[in-house]
Amino acid sequence: MKIKCEFSGGLELIFNDQAKIEVDMEKKSNMMQLIKTLKEKHMTGQADLFINQKEDSIRPGILILINDSDWELFETVEYELQDGDEIVFISTLHGG
Repeated sequence: MKIKCEFSGGLELIFNDQAKIEVDMEKKSNMMQLIKTLKEKHMTGQADLFINQKEDSIRPGILILINDSDWELFETVEYELQDGDEIVFISTLHGG
């Protein structure tokens, strides 16, 4: 199934300067599997800017939207992806 991913707030820099990509996932995949796939197959920059390596989770300060809704309204990492889902990752951390 195809999942559309969008990156902003600087995250596109660690995904080969791509603001949008489409990811092929197995049926019944969840958000954690998508995050691991993004890290292993699409990330070209520092993984620690996206993932908290020690806890194997998304780094604090990254807002995630599933079809325009906060992933906290779903099951976060356990949310079962659907074909055509649009997942947006927004970094709210900026230097100054």
